[in-house]
Amino acid sequence: MDAFPAFFPLAGRSVAIAGEGEAAEAKARLFEGSPATVLRLTGADALDPRAYAGVTLAFVAGADDRWAEAAAEAARAANVPVNVVDRPALCDFTTPAVIDRGEVVAAIGTGGASPMLATMLRHDIEARVPEGTGRIAALFRSMQDEVRGALPDANARRRFLRAALAGPAAEAAMEGDMDGARERLRAALFDSPTLAGRVQYVDARGPADLLTLRAVRALAAADVLVCDPEAHPDVLSLARRDAERFEGRTHDELAGFAAEGLTVARLITGSSWRTEQAALQAAGVTTEILPIAS
Repeated sequence: MDAFPAFFPLAGRSVAIAGEGEAAEAKARLFEGSPATVLRLTGADALDPRAYAGVTLAFVAGADDRWAEAAAEAARAANVPVNVVDRPALCDFTTPAVIDRGEVVAAIGTGGASPMLATMLRHDIEARVPEGTGRIAALFRSMQDEVRGALPDANARRRFLRAALAGPAAEAAMEGDMDGARERLRAALFDSPTLAGRVQYVDARGPADLLTLRAVRALAAADVLVCDPEAHPDVLSLARRDAERFEGRTHDELAGFAAEGLTVARLITGSSWRTEQAALQAAGVTTEILPIAS
């Protein structure tokens, strides 16, 4: 990872855009509909550090190199991170291609190397992210305290939310029925049965691009990883970073994880797992063998 992506909250914040012309207007359009206050600076005003006081981010767009460099220096003098259009060497950060779904925001960056590539990827992702996705996020944010109060255990809460994301509450939010969505999520929170755990077997010999989409999703969702020692690092990198990781666990221990309602990703590199999986099935544990790459 050559650059670390970060999201700046915009509510109650100010963003400065220094300069005129289409490039400056394009930056201003990024913040249309956002809660940020957009401060437009031109000419000598953009060269005064005092103009950037209290600003969270600054964007500089101008055809004159010396003016753009001076405006960037003025923003930095006020301790404001600055992006200078088409001048990567003057930038503290680059502007990604943004997918805006309200509460759900995705960004594609190339470190300024290829904005066109970032835009193409953005279009691909936009086609896969429905407009109502932001309303689902808003639903879960509005009920976050209720969910935490009802499910103080992080693993139990995660399992509930994973199921709810594909349930009737999310469907109602997607359709714009936020009141109905809250009612359905609240009903599911207090009426749903305990979710059973399971063990999913994933071929971890690598490389990662041999994994199926189902295997990748299993790694991203698992509460626990139980890995053979030779598991490929690229496969491990696809797993949730906060998932517990173990090596050399017995089938009884795997059954114990499942009994707690945990989803276990069993990363395998040999053939001995078949005996283990048969023992788990005999013990009544739900197992799933995801497509194995040959």
